[in-house]
This record gives sequence, structure tokens and C-alpha cells, in this order.
Amino acid sequence: MPGPPPTPYLRVDLARLRRNVRRTAERAASGRVALRPHVKTHKSLQIARLQLSSGAVGITVATIGEAELFARHGCADVFIAHPLWVDERAAGRLRDLAETATVAIAVDSLVGAANAGHLLGGSAIEAVVEVDSGQHRSGADPGDAGAVALAAHRSGLSVRGVFTFPGHSYSPGAQVSSAQDESLALARARDAVAATGIEVRVVSGGSTPSLAASDTDVLTELRPGVYVFGDAQQWELGAMPRDDIALTCRATVVGHADGRLVIDCGSKVLGADRAPFSTGFGRLLDHPDARLTLLSEHRAVAFLPDADLPALGSELDVVPNHVCSAVNLVDEVWVQEAGSLRAWPVSARGLNS
Repeated sequence: MPGPPPTPYLRVDLARLRRNVRRTAERAASGRVALRPHVKTHKSLQIARLQLSSGAVGITVATIGEAELFARHGCADVFIAHPLWVDERAAGRLRDLAETATVAIAVDSLVGAANAGHLLGGSAIEAVVEVDSGQHRSGADPGDAGAVALAAHRSGLSVRGVFTFPGHSYSPGAQVSSAQDESLALARARDAVAATGIEVRVVSGGSTPSLAASDTDVLTELRPGVYVFGDAQQWELGAMPRDDIALTCRATVVGHADGRLVIDCGSKVLGADRAPFSTGFGRLLDHPDARLTLLSEHRAVAFLPDADLPALGSELDVVPNHVCSAVNLVDEVWVQEAGSLRAWPVSARGLNS
């Protein structure tokens, strides 16, 4: 039986992963809302299948390429949750995709909706109107959702409903307030669309940090992604405890330079993300007080206050700041169960268009 791969590699605790998937499915069921997880976090066919078998109604993706990959392997209900500028090439891909799966796309402007309808009208592809609930990345003003929905409808697209991403939940202490912002924005958008005579069948939101506070009296669908793995951001925000973190980077101690811990993983496996609230470039799973203070391409330096440094040659579990970025840097993750390791491919890696 082959041994583990050389460090650094991404390791998944399968028991924790399954527990995270089950708990979130149970939370959605208890709130009587649908679960449509965002698979850009893991990009894994195996994990998507686990989510679907646990009750997810479909999947959320970021790109047409992701949608094509997952649909080709049996994921039959796909929502592309970023507004697209649909040209002839994209329209052809989307029409082909709709032959094998139920497909919905995001629209967030009058021009974008009309353009998408011009090229996709008459197909089975549906539109979902994105509104801005506070992140200020994309999305129409909630009060304009009706006009955007009408533009899509008049150009030949069926409108499924409205959605948002409360991305401002990625700030300390903002989990409850961002969920409240989300609820208010979605309720306003829902009512604006309904006032046009278009039936609102889906009111979709959710993020991992705000998940516990999501208003299931307004929302009909939740779309978290990071919850399957967790990461240092969720740990520091208090959204996921250390014991729920299911993905780490297995790394080897290679130095004790000037009393600091030097390990053989850097930005090319951990990713370089560091949010303004992050206290370092990552965390050490079994040393909660430690912080990665320096990150280069192939090495990281950690400070361990009031602790003996782990021996040279020993291995550690490093928690990336942003797990989505880390997963997209590798071809496979190594899944641990009952003491054995096996590789799961990151099947949708690099499908950015």
C-alpha cells in the first residue's frame, strides 16, 4: 500500500467533511428551505455527490466551465451565480448545457438581462435577478429588481426569482447584521418583482459566516460553500470552530531560524489571501495560539508564543486563510479515513470562464 504523498499536500478529514455536510443539510431542512451549495469551494465531483445525496436540490457554480464539468458528470440542476455578459460563444455553451441539465443564470442590470434574453430567449434557461445586500460587488438595487426581471422576461427568459450574496458577512461581528441586511434586501426585491406580475419562485441567499443567522422566513434557498471544509477566516470569524475544520495543508518543519518555525508550504499551496481582519497568513490546527507571520512561495514562518518548537522533520496541519483559493492550486486533495489516504481529483480546477 503506497504511503502518503510528500509534503506539502492538502489533506481532508473525511469524517469532519461528512459531518459538516450533514449538519448544514439538517439546518436547511429544519428551516424548510432548499440547499444549493456553492461548489467553487471544493471543485470536487465526489463532494458534490455527497452534498446531493444529503439533500441538496442542486449546485451553485461560479462559471460556465464549472457548470459544464459538473453537469457532464450527473449534476442535473445548476445555477451560475455571477452575472454573465452573454455573447454568441457563451450562448452556445449555455444552450448546449441546458440539453443535459436545468440551468439558471444571474442577471443584475437592464442591459445585461435584455442581452441574455436576446441570445437565450426561448430556451429552457432561467434568469435569477441578483441584488446587492451590502457587499457592493455586483447586484442591482433591490428596488430595481422588478425592472430587471421585466427586461429578462420581455426578452424571452423565464425568471426564477431573486438572489444575493451577503459577502459583508466576512467581517468581524457582522454575521447577524449581514443576515439582516440580506433578509431586508431580498424581501424588497421579491416584492418588487412580484409587483410586476412575475411569480417569484426562489428567494436565494446565504454565506458560510451568516448561515446560522439566515432568515428562513424570507429565504427559500441557501447557497453556502466554505462550510464543507472551513478555513482560518471562518475560525477567526467564529463561524466554524477549530474542531470542524476538515481541510488542512500537511507540511513539514524544515527550520528553526532565529527561534521561529519554518515549514515547507507557501503561497503556491496555501494561497496568498489575507483579509484585513486576519491575524496572519494562516493558522496551525493543533497550535491555536500560533500564527503564520511570513509567507513566501514555498515556505512559511510561524510564531509560537510560549511553546516548544516542533522538531525538525515533524509534520503539522496548516489551516489556509481562504480554502477556495488553496484548493484551486492543487490537482488533488488527499482524503483521510480510518488511517488511510486516497486522492480525490480537483476536477473543476482552473475552469475560470
